[in-house]
Amino acid sequence: MPFEPQHICRTLVVCAAALACSGAAAAQTASLPNAPAAGVTLALPLLQNGSVPPLAPAASGAVITLDEALTRARANEPMFNAAVAASRSAALDRSIARAALLPSVVYHNQFAYTEGARYAHTPGSAGNPVRPGGQTFVANNGVHEYTSQLSAAETIGLQQFTALSRATALAAVASAELEISRRGLTSTVVGLFYASSTAQAKVGIQQRALAEADNFVTQTQQREAAREAAHADVIKAQLTQQQRQRDLSDALLAVDRARLDLGVLLFPDPRTPYTVGLPAATPLPAQPAVETAAMTNNPELRSALSSLQARTFEVTSAQGAYLPGLVLNYSYGIDAPQFAVNGRRSAGSKFDDATRNLGYAASATLDIPIFDWFATPNRIRQARIQRDAAKTVLSSAQRTLVAQLQEFYAEAIVAQSQLDSLALSVRTAQESLRLTRLRYTSGEATVLEVVDAQNSLTQAELALADGTVRYHLSLANLQTLTGTI
Repeated sequence: MPFEPQHICRTLVVCAAALACSGAAAAQTASLPNAPAAGVTLALPLLQNGSVPPLAPAASGAVITLDEALTRARANEPMFNAAVAASRSAALDRSIARAALLPSVVYHNQFAYTEGARYAHTPGSAGNPVRPGGQTFVANNGVHEYTSQLSAAETIGLQQFTALSRATALAAVASAELEISRRGLTSTVVGLFYASSTAQAKVGIQQRALAEADNFVTQTQQREAAREAAHADVIKAQLTQQQRQRDLSDALLAVDRARLDLGVLLFPDPRTPYTVGLPAATPLPAQPAVETAAMTNNPELRSALSSLQARTFEVTSAQGAYLPGLVLNYSYGIDAPQFAVNGRRSAGSKFDDATRNLGYAASATLDIPIFDWFATPNRIRQARIQRDAAKTVLSSAQRTLVAQLQEFYAEAIVAQSQLDSLALSVRTAQESLRLTRLRYTSGEATVLEVVDAQNSLTQAELALADGTVRYHLSLANLQTLTGTI
């Protein structure tokens, strides 16, 4: 029957219950005052001098699930939010490039004044100066000129069209980079989440081991008092007890460190009390399904492919500098000496010869490039160099994906297959310790055999905790690679 990873807590409870001789010491330890209210169920025992180890207690609080941890981290992590901003900005760049293909319309209003001529001499006037209505120099169409026009302009060229295609490709790159950032953050949170979970489990293991060591010290002292064992047995048991106290202190410190590391991503104050809830393990999916999902939903491949497309459009845009550019302009409105629809009538004229100021004008400009001191060929070479580099990145992303698929799936298979063996090792170590304690009680085993059995059980339990988290992490790596988490 395959071992389910979520049974680790029940396995640890069975481990403690199977050691009947350690029950009394464990109950005594749990009743101690000043015990830290950690995310574990047992209290921190007192040292031999009656003091509590100087560690910050692991605070209890709300249970944080993996999904909630991911949601909180995405809202707080700055690099991920920078990727979100970059993706939104790239989408706006595409909209801007698309708008450049459409005519731009401007309502233009202007008043221009040109200095008029002061005096002029009219032939036949005997040098008498007169004040004509002309102007000193031709800066504008008249001394007073009013412009009020609606102008539309359109630029048609290969570079404008490739700019839109390039902006579209860069928007796809930014979207893929956002997904890469999301998955990277997910991998970080998952690692910290399971590190906190296994740290909590190891505290329970070390507390059980310390309770067992306390009970064995009591037994050796009783046997020494009854002249059934040497004082060396008591010393060996006490050395083991002291090591267990140090191990428990380290385990509590690891819990506090793991909680703070994850709390930086989850809360405004990383010291906020919380505990993590280990999610239920999901079965390992079939390898063909994982490969298909990874190939079709891999952001690294999408980013590399979109980058290659963008570099290709840059080559086309650079080559477009060799082609002529067409600019169309259309204006409708007033450009006259009077700010009016109709001009003034001629003095004394019997006919309506007033000029109509309201009208339109259109122009088409074709610019043909001739020579730019080899700037265009150099830009084309630059674009081709970048395009070749993008091809190398795409090829590398494909090879990396294949290697990661093989590595992560093999890791998951091995982690899953070792869970049964690890659970069997725990049960075997429990039975070995029970039998060794019975043999020591009857005088058939030495204190070294008991200590060795205690160490074997503790190591087996720690290995089971690590193996369970290893399986969870391997599953999370596959889910991250396929985009399902």
